[in-house]
Amino acid sequence: MAKHVNWHQRHTDSLAFGQRLADSVATGMGSWRFIIIQTVIVIIWMGLNVVGFVYHWDAYPYILLNLLFSTQAAYAAPIIMMAQNRQNQRDRAQADEDFRTNVEAKKEIEQLQILLNKIEIDKLDKIITMLEQMDKK
Repeated sequence: MAKHVNWHQRHTDSLAFGQRLADSVATGMGSWRFIIIQTVIVIIWMGLNVVGFVYHWDAYPYILLNLLFSTQAAYAAPIIMMAQNRQNQRDRAQADEDFRTNVEAKKEIEQLQILLNKIEIDKLDKIITMLEQMDKK
């Protein structure tokens, strides 16, 4: 028995490794888990640099931390944009599939309407025939 594959599965199967990776990174960076972990790391970073009397590897104003954030932003922005572009592709694929489904449904509805009209005409023909037979009697 053949497995039915929907538009989403076809789209997912067509993605290259880099596209899948970009989607995963964007999904991870767009989560509360990422924000919470990053916030905890920043608090620990700042705390260790404030209380580290002997060695401050990144003393206030935390230039190294700012450099790390700038580097993260420089890579995150294009990755997120790639993921958004693919979301647009998914939306277009879904819209195309919805359109095809709607066209097929319209055809089926039109066929049903024709069939119902034929049934209605047949019923009317039978009623007319019955009335004519009653008139003859």
